[in-house]
Amino acid sequence: MELNDLQAQRAAKLARLRTDGISPFPTRSARTHSITEVLTHFDDLAAAATPVTVAGRIVGARRIMGKIAFAHIEDGTGTLQLWISRADLGDTWFERFRDELDSFDIVEATGTLRRTKVGEPSVFVHTLGLLAKTVNPPPEKWAGLTDIEERHRQRYLDLIVNPEVRAVFQARAAAISAMRRVLDTGGFLEVETPVLQPIYGGAAARPFTTHHNALGQQLYLRIATELYLKRLIVGGLPGVYEIGKNFRNEGVDRSHNPEFTMMECYQAYADYTTMMRLVEDLLRAMCLAVNGVTTATFQAQTLDFGPAWPRLPMRAAIAEHTGLDIGSLSEIGTLHAAIAANGLKVERKPTWAKQVDELFSAYVQPLLVQPTFIIDYPVALSPLAKRKPDDPTFTERFEAFAVGMELGNAFTELNDPFDQEQRFLDQGRDFAAGDDEAHQMDVDYLNALLYGMPPTGGLGMGIDRILMVLADRPNIREVILFPHLRQREA
Repeated sequence: MELNDLQAQRAAKLARLRTDGISPFPTRSARTHSITEVLTHFDDLAAAATPVTVAGRIVGARRIMGKIAFAHIEDGTGTLQLWISRADLGDTWFERFRDELDSFDIVEATGTLRRTKVGEPSVFVHTLGLLAKTVNPPPEKWAGLTDIEERHRQRYLDLIVNPEVRAVFQARAAAISAMRRVLDTGGFLEVETPVLQPIYGGAAARPFTTHHNALGQQLYLRIATELYLKRLIVGGLPGVYEIGKNFRNEGVDRSHNPEFTMMECYQAYADYTTMMRLVEDLLRAMCLAVNGVTTATFQAQTLDFGPAWPRLPMRAAIAEHTGLDIGSLSEIGTLHAAIAANGLKVERKPTWAKQVDELFSAYVQPLLVQPTFIIDYPVALSPLAKRKPDDPTFTERFEAFAVGMELGNAFTELNDPFDQEQRFLDQGRDFAAGDDEAHQMDVDYLNALLYGMPPTGGLGMGIDRILMVLADRPNIREVILFPHLRQREA
């Protein structure tokens, strides 16, 4: 590796330590307490004069004042001061600390606990050791790594220097745990389904394609878990869920990443109204886990996940904001003509379903700030959802929205194999007309439906977007540890 001047200086110190018989990377640590354990029980440990061994990264500047030195270490649970004197540590290691150790090095210190004259809890060190000598120095400004792209490319450094970033991912873990608790106590069984699939389905999206050499078979990274989970409902499991990665070959923006985390669940003998109540329960529990209350602030807007959410039919929502009744404009030509006649500025789409979705995305979705359910989608937009008994041109489907973002999608699941076959055929025609996100024909799924699937409610929720909202992060990259980034040019 080519080293710059600062790296070379640190590497030289590392070499001198080796010459002195000190391993810069010893095999193990003798730590007895985490820093948070020390701080929690500090007074008791100090009163008992119990020696402790703590370990962590040196953060901030080391302060050396004659025969006394100070440093703070951090271990991921907290920060603690080391009080180091030449008299207690001895000349060799005091000088080694002064001359060969640096900020960002990971060290181990043994000593007794006392408070300094200003009351700061400290380890008064009598033994010091090195656990990892760092060659890369910290960022020039200790206040933090601020370049957004560098933060995402070097997430490890971002986590070291920006404690608020660690807090976001701790909140993410707490929210997912809360989600699991709601589902587990609700009788759902957590399962796993294939990531590599011979036929992609369950969403309107372009897949990533790969090849299985031994089988000589083209496979796809899953765009959704839906069709496999519903096979399990056919198999007699009363409720199932999966939390895992999906992959969609799409653009990257503030709310989209090609690799993202979804929760999908399916419940036998339920419908989309059951799923609405489940969404409310899940968001309430997740918000409590992250914020301690059922409200969240996103970009200065206060969102309330406590009460029941409003339910607004898609047809009525589009009519209110565009003046168009999509129920009476059932052909692509008449819809295009009505859009032009009303002076609506939307991108022209090749199919009726895509054009309706574009109208909704442009004129309705940005206005959905408070948690809201948009319900009853057209059949053409919902190839896996059951028709409404009183209006078979629409389906029992809803999407959950907040701050203009879709957070979840749910149906009363289509369980009629013959209707499902026709929907797949219709999707095939849309694909031929230019919709490269249309669903594929899945013969095995149709065969599963021929064995009978009970009335079922299904739900998918985007965990990354939910965390954006609950943790007040304006970009999805802020809640994904390693987001997709364009490769740097050489």
